Amino acid sequence: MLLATGLEEVTRLLATRAPGYAVVDLKLAGASGLACVEALHSHDASMLIVVLTGFASIATAVEAIKLGACHYLTKPANTDDIEEAFSKAAGDARVALSERPTSLKNLEWERIHEMLVETGFNISETARRLGMHRRTLARKLGKRRVR
Repeated sequence: MLLATGLEEVTRLLATRAPGYAVVDLKLAGASGLACVEALHSHDASMLIVVLTGFASIATAVEAIKLGACHYLTKPANTDDIEEAFSKAAGDARVALSERPTSLKNLEWERIHEMLVETGFNISETARRLGMHRRTLARKLGKRRVR
């Protein structure tokens, strides 16, 4: 098993190693996990990459898949969940569609996370762009944190 805490370490590891699988946290030291997914996929397009996050949103899930991830899991997830995600890399067109419409709170949550991705997870800049106080944003993020 190899471990890297940020994009620079991933780049160094890829210079000497060729892993077939990767589990990437969305929030890494110094950079977004999305940049790590992009680097891993660029290095080896056949690598299976699962994104694991406590800050799930539709915006980051879509970007992760577009950048090369095969699956996107929210925390808490155990090893069985991660192994199952690798086995579902091909996708399943039979997944049932949700009948429940999106609520305003979920739309707000999605917009916040979309802006977090755009700002590289900079709370102050995200709050400024959304027109809210930094403490308000921090409070909202603290309330909905998935553990």
